[in-house]
Amino acid sequence: MIPERPTLERRVLAALDGASGGGPRIAVVLGGCGTGRTSLLLRLRDLIGRNQAQYVDVERIATTPERFLTALRESSPFPPHPYGQNPATAETGAREAFDAALAFLDTSRAPGTAPATFLLDEFLELRTFESFPGLRSVLRDLIGALASSGNRFVLTSRYVARALRLLRDAPAQFEIIHVSPLSAEEVRATLPGAHHDDHVRRGADAQAEEELDRQRDDLARLVQALSDGRPSYARAIAETATAMASRGAADPLGALASLLAPGGQLAQSCRFCYELRLHRARGYGALKAILDVLAHEEPLTLTEIAQRLRRTPGSTKDYLSWLEDVDLIGSKQKRYSFADPMLRLWVRLHCRAVPPSEDDLARELHEYVQARLPAAEPSLTLATEEAEREKSWGIIEID
Repeated sequence: MIPERPTLERRVLAALDGASGGGPRIAVVLGGCGTGRTSLLLRLRDLIGRNQAQYVDVERIATTPERFLTALRESSPFPPHPYGQNPATAETGAREAFDAALAFLDTSRAPGTAPATFLLDEFLELRTFESFPGLRSVLRDLIGALASSGNRFVLTSRYVARALRLLRDAPAQFEIIHVSPLSAEEVRATLPGAHHDDHVRRGADAQAEEELDRQRDDLARLVQALSDGRPSYARAIAETATAMASRGAADPLGALASLLAPGGQLAQSCRFCYELRLHRARGYGALKAILDVLAHEEPLTLTEIAQRLRRTPGSTKDYLSWLEDVDLIGSKQKRYSFADPMLRLWVRLHCRAVPPSEDDLARELHEYVQARLPAAEPSLTLATEEAEREKSWGIIEID
């Protein structure tokens, strides 16, 4: 589970309640891998009430329309009823089953006939059904059904560009909410033992308390910089750094090195995100080549990438658009770069003929740290330099 984010939770609940005027809104939460979308929905389910809200992992159950409908009904806390279907013809095929699922989402009611709340995680995965007969516009049908329903909905997706394109002409009640990076203050609140220290160290020496607070602030700022504020990265670095603490101080740089080593937690999660997004795009091999080019030098223009790839600008432009479609890269002023700095580091380390050596890890991590901390406070830069001098970067252990 990703740490709680009260501000984000309040914004989603305000959208559901129509706190800003104009009636209840449908919240669409967008963010990349590891930004905490699923954790957010599960917490919302508990905040709203498990008999009032149903969490649906669309990615896991979007197999066939018939099986999706069955899973939706069987996991629901809401009372069953025929949902407007004619028993003689109900659910005789893919189209009928999908229509029944839309009717379920529309007409279900929480206890006391209150509106039901549906939390649809990775809602774009319903596009899987568009390969079935009569289901060529599944996502458009879904958007129309939700917009006209009296129930409440929160949707999430890791595919930001695709979701924005789908909702470009959607009804006004859809509210886009982008998951923002964690601030240093939010990272500090989630550090292991943070709340314990705040409440238990009352009898400690005041000067020692002040020094511990300073160390925790520095650690939070360094973790935030290294993780780019991505919750799953920040949590992994903070927890590992604390577990690896030596001489009374946590070591986020050593933690990041161990997490990115072969078999490390971040190495595995980056690999999953990399492969998942590439398999959802077109031109798998060419796209990997472009990512390799950008991993070694960014930002680059279309022409510069085409020259390195030895392809025409026309075909290269298509490849770049496919990478943007699955949010692997972005462009500013016609120059392309990785959307996720940590994923770029992973490509530099692991997309090669042999696994990275300890020297490779040390070199690449040093460059990454220097790029992430150019504008950091002097105390952070000094702490980083001291850690690099004192630590034996050639020794990285993975349990």
